Amino acid sequence: MKKLLDNRLFRYLSVFLFLNSSILPVKSSSALAAWAINTNGVLELRTKSNTNLKAYFQKANQISGDRFWIDFPGELKNPRTINGNGPIKEIRLGKPDKGKTRLVIEFKEETYLKPLTWQMVGLDQNRWRIKLFNSKYSFKKIGEGLVEKKIGNIKANKNLIHKKKNNYGYLKLPEVKRNKFEVVIDPGHGGPDPGAIGIGGIRETDVVLEVSKIVKKLLSEKGVKVRLTRTKEVDLDLPPRVSIANNTNADIFVSIHANASRGKRRDINGLETFYYRGWRGRLLAKRIQKQILRVSPGSPDRGVKQGRFYVIKNTRMPAVLVEIGFLTGRLDARRLEKITHRKRLAYAIAKGILEYLDKVV
Repeated sequence: MKKLLDNRLFRYLSVFLFLNSSILPVKSSSALAAWAINTNGVLELRTKSNTNLKAYFQKANQISGDRFWIDFPGELKNPRTINGNGPIKEIRLGKPDKGKTRLVIEFKEETYLKPLTWQMVGLDQNRWRIKLFNSKYSFKKIGEGLVEKKIGNIKANKNLIHKKKNNYGYLKLPEVKRNKFEVVIDPGHGGPDPGAIGIGGIRETDVVLEVSKIVKKLLSEKGVKVRLTRTKEVDLDLPPRVSIANNTNADIFVSIHANASRGKRRDINGLETFYYRGWRGRLLAKRIQKQILRVSPGSPDRGVKQGRFYVIKNTRMPAVLVEIGFLTGRLDARRLEKITHRKRLAYAIAKGILEYLDKVV
């Protein structure tokens, strides 16, 4: 990993914003609407709708210090340089190529940074946050535009946000015809078979069971009949899982797993989805893979692949096996141990399933 950091340039994050917003950008035609670096070292962004962001980190060289930058679609009208303070030397806003905007943050030489721990977090439909340095550095806030658009009074807004977090309504899952579809969700492993064991002792069986239960809740709220192959820590062989799906005559079968690398290498992370045969199986896999990547920015896309796993090979309906990350990977494991990320993954899987059902079945 040290060799990777010493390269002139490496792509560290690829962040995809996927929720809609109608807010227009401030003082530019680019997708960047507003930004602020707060005293605690957190960079906050606001963008306009349907924006794709790409973020990078570059180690210092003879000309420049350590730099972090984000590229936005849309061309900046007014390139500018803003003096920094504390650990930040300066902030530059420019247009590296036609039709693009770049926000560059250059750090002073003595600043200690840990870019491998950085994570871009989505706050709502069009606001994102990433912590760049510790609050031990004395720093005065720098920014342009209003990152957080306030609506109504604060108390009412907090109540609305709390309600949205509880019922997932703000995520706008696709609508499908109620009481028409039946889905089998298969939490991998269980009981004496814990599956993969990751960093800090995190167990695959625990992670995938919780994610599966949330998927069931989300789909049930949309009028989809859902059956779990297991609802607790029990020993369940592979043939019974297939029998449940085939005897139920389900429309689709989704088996949820978490990965582990040989040798428990912490540098290996990523998400992948397998199908066995048929364009329907492949389409279901593609829909789910697309959505889980959107809620896991920075985790590598290991793709949609054909696999010969027993549970997807022997089911009669379109079936997929989704690997939601590496429990042995430094990035994925840190996320998978948190309930908030498990909820995001469950939402993503549910959304992929609903998109498939709406289009094909």
